[in-house]
Amino acid sequence: MKRLEGKTALVTGAARGIGLEIAAAFAAEGASVAIADLSPEEAAAAAKDITAKTGSKAIGLGLDVSKEADCERAVQETAAAFGKVDILVNNAGVTKDNLVLRMKEADFDLVMDVNLKGAFLMAKAAAKLMLKARTGRIINISSVVGQTGQAGQANYSASKAGLIGLTKSLAREFAPRQVLVNAVAPGFIRTRMTEGLKDEARAKISEMIPLGRMGEPGEVAKAALFLAGEESAYITGQVLAVNGGLYM
Repeated sequence: MKRLEGKTALVTGAARGIGLEIAAAFAAEGASVAIADLSPEEAAAAAKDITAKTGSKAIGLGLDVSKEADCERAVQETAAAFGKVDILVNNAGVTKDNLVLRMKEADFDLVMDVNLKGAFLMAKAAAKLMLKARTGRIINISSVVGQTGQAGQANYSASKAGLIGLTKSLAREFAPRQVLVNAVAPGFIRTRMTEGLKDEARAKISEMIPLGRMGEPGEVAKAALFLAGEESAYITGQVLAVNGGLYM
């Protein structure tokens, strides 16, 4: 039997990158998956592709996680399609990097609204179903820079650090109803964002990492899969670092 057979997962920011890898990994293990993304067209295309490759049911949803009504609708549409929501992965995120003295207030607000408030709104919407069912998993995708800080990323680092605090608070609130809340904190992962770096910059980053290389999206997906499955039934309020030893 597949690890997530009979489960339903909603993954935000899932049309590409780490979110898509997580959704595909869940589907490969038998879960029905809702692919939520700001672009409904890309979400629908990703869902179609996942179904073709895995045989699992998948739907695409347009979603702006910074809007409460959108979050409520995404959860309701997932439940309407699959009957329930067992797993929520808060992966949607944006960057607006700059030095603090040059950072616009609007850029700080946007990153916080999507990365942190969005996770809060999605968790709030999904928890209504999970707490009633007395079961569920919420997995927040944080970042190594939420643990270490990073020059030029005050907004992003603050949002990802906030996700860790949110994770721990939700874990304490939801534990009595057997809803587990954990975070994954990736380090430097080979995505479209990091592929845009020059070879010299990528080489310097690899030198900083004890394992000597960037991670792959699939390696983050495996961590999320562990937290979604039965193997993690006694784990809540934790941060699983997937960073090659960059931060210990």
